[in-house]
Amino acid sequence: MSDRVFKHIDTLVSELVELQRNLVAIPALGPLNGGPGEKDKADWLKKRLEEMELGPVREMNAPASDVPCGYRPNLAAVLPGKDTTRTFWVISHIDVVPPGDDSLWNDDPYTLVRDGDTLIGRGVEDNHQGMVSSLLLARALKDLDLTPPMNLGLLLVADEETGSHFGLEYVVREHADLFGEKDLFLVPDFGTPDAETVEIAEKSMCWIKVVVTGKQCHASTPHEGVNALVAASDLIMRARALYEIFNDTNPLFDPSGSTFEPTKKEANVQNINTLPGRDVFHFDCRVLPHYDLEDVLGELRRMADETEKAFGVRIEIDTVQREQAAPQTPEDSEIVHRVMNAIRTVYGCNPRPVGIGGGTVAAILRRKGHDAVVWSKLNHQAHQPNERSSIANTLGDAKVMAAVLLA
Repeated sequence: MSDRVFKHIDTLVSELVELQRNLVAIPALGPLNGGPGEKDKADWLKKRLEEMELGPVREMNAPASDVPCGYRPNLAAVLPGKDTTRTFWVISHIDVVPPGDDSLWNDDPYTLVRDGDTLIGRGVEDNHQGMVSSLLLARALKDLDLTPPMNLGLLLVADEETGSHFGLEYVVREHADLFGEKDLFLVPDFGTPDAETVEIAEKSMCWIKVVVTGKQCHASTPHEGVNALVAASDLIMRARALYEIFNDTNPLFDPSGSTFEPTKKEANVQNINTLPGRDVFHFDCRVLPHYDLEDVLGELRRMADETEKAFGVRIEIDTVQREQAAPQTPEDSEIVHRVMNAIRTVYGCNPRPVGIGGGTVAAILRRKGHDAVVWSKLNHQAHQPNERSSIANTLGDAKVMAAVLLA
């Protein structure tokens, strides 16, 4: 069965290009990115799914007051399998990011350009490639009149680019009945050009804002003030000890340990001859999942107390963004085995499970007890001007999805 499906997928290049052309032509920008939401693109996709006889299409609209239609759309379609009690879900997102500086684009970002194997346009890789691959797999099964061993589910969600609160997070919270305990989940929204990285874990993330308050004065009389910049520097250096306190490693990740880096620093005084009485800087912390972020923040607070005492300043610590990592998808889980075997079959490479420092929507599934894998063969063109995707990669990814489903 797999060989028949693979061969048919290879005949669908014209449909692939036509899908990308239509998807690129319909911007789907969330309100935080200056757009009206995903409704127009979702309406087109719903019609397409129904034309493919993948209906009834389930609409799960998340109420939203900041878009004209009043909701952010999420769509689900299921092609029944022989075992209808379980579903292999491929989850893609409908929204895209803005084009950015138009002068950096060679052509209109919302008009597809084809150059041999390469497709150019906003969204062609992030996340149209994964979405189109799943649609091609569904088309192949319908054209060949094949019933897969289990259901094939296509879930198209909103709001991935700005937090997923109106997308997968909403679906999981308000429509939990969509998923079964034995379902399998693939999110085709992370990957490398060699196809070998299979994401199964994420680090916790914590962005921290630190405000150090001393006393401003003329720089020629520093004894009359309290230099907030000096105190801030002291805390930055003390915080290097976080690497020693939270020093475990995990070979899934690169780097294998937790990281605690000072990053953004805000301007303090405008002139050289003023001693700053207020200094503001930030940390970006990426922490191995088994550590509790509360413990990290507690250690930083302890260090800040020491700096306060040593320099006579006041230090406020606030979290700008905080995300405790979801449980890891086990390396020996069924979805990991199926995806790794499928990649070997289609691409002939040596895939490996990895953890990443950032976050993906798979965390939403993992927190609900669903084993999820994030994978695709991508060339890292997301969010760039002249965003590109590969026709060969899109066909190959569709075959990987087929191999997972038909195993």
